[in-house]
Amino acid sequence: MDNGGFFPEASDSLYRDKAWFLMDGMVLLGTDAVGMSEKELKYGRAWLLSQLKRSKLPMTNANVWDKGTKKTLLPQYLIVKKGGVNVGVFALTSDKVDLGPSRDSLTLEEPAKAATRVVAEMRKKGATVVVLLSQLGKVESEDIVTTVDGIDVVIAGRNVPVLQKGRMIKNTVACYGGEKGQNMGRTIVSLDASKKMQTGENDVFVLGPEVVEKPEVLVMVKAFNDAFNDKMRKLEKERAAKTALQTGGEGQGAKPSVDHYVGTEVCQRCHQWKTTSHARAWETLVDQHKESTPDCVPCHVVGYQQPGGWKTADDGAKLGDVQCENCHGMGTMHEAMPTQSQKVTEATCKTCHTVSNSPTFDFAVFQPHILHRTPAVLPPLPPNPAKEKMKSGAAH
Repeated sequence: MDNGGFFPEASDSLYRDKAWFLMDGMVLLGTDAVGMSEKELKYGRAWLLSQLKRSKLPMTNANVWDKGTKKTLLPQYLIVKKGGVNVGVFALTSDKVDLGPSRDSLTLEEPAKAATRVVAEMRKKGATVVVLLSQLGKVESEDIVTTVDGIDVVIAGRNVPVLQKGRMIKNTVACYGGEKGQNMGRTIVSLDASKKMQTGENDVFVLGPEVVEKPEVLVMVKAFNDAFNDKMRKLEKERAAKTALQTGGEGQGAKPSVDHYVGTEVCQRCHQWKTTSHARAWETLVDQHKESTPDCVPCHVVGYQQPGGWKTADDGAKLGDVQCENCHGMGTMHEAMPTQSQKVTEATCKTCHTVSNSPTFDFAVFQPHILHRTPAVLPPLPPNPAKEKMKSGAAH
């Protein structure tokens, strides 16, 4: 099961490809039920419904209502039969969110009211185990299962932490799997003679490099990522050409900004950084055919879409890699800097070394590897699960 919120963060229509691909992927994996958040409505209700019809993905939601039909947009619940057990599954999203392009045609019901109604109906129809796919956040998810009787399992979503062991809240076992799809929770419930939940426990597993790839899925993901990158590269070239026509291009009289990026060719006249891993950051993207993938590029180039900065993959030779200006600021401001070199802090590094793409980052361990004068003995860097996933062809 998946509790929703899986559409890409970017609302750009170009990312629709990733949205339908993720839906197809969940169908391929045999997903029995999927919840819905406002993210799944970012391209409009009509687009979502058309993709659900095409993919046959079993999505549910109990508290998003259609103002016109006076019915819920999706089935309020699903009853999934596993062996001799009827598992009732329903989903809730926060009633405080913005529904984006669908805000005028849809309305949100108060979650506790919807839960009370749906749990009673599922029980009446024979569900002996009830699962809530929650997009309410940690606190409200816990409040719901405390207030509404009859929910056996809650999979909590919306900015929730990762807890390796779930916890019991009243009579409900709760799963906290974090965000970004990097973890998977397993919930085991023990049933009594009437097939109702007696006890439950939950464990969350990190999907690191030790989890073996399924060959057919790997091939499918790699093919999609390569095609998506090629599409992005074509579009960025078209945009750059259009911008050049509108501005006349720098070579035709357009004045660059007073402060702008100058690139490594200028910096390396005095500074050396080629012995660091940062000097190979662009190469890692090119090798994996991600040099035009917007989710990846900003942290592997200089001045992404900024004045004098990286615009398209054609700028890779000059502005590829994590260079001096990524950490120390624009080269044209060099003389304005104090005589003592600008200190690079942990906060500087964490603009790119985030929890999602660099979960093992430790400033004390990593910082010696990018010093201008590299120490004779370097502490080894821990393996990065996110990096290994990228090498295998999985989505960034």
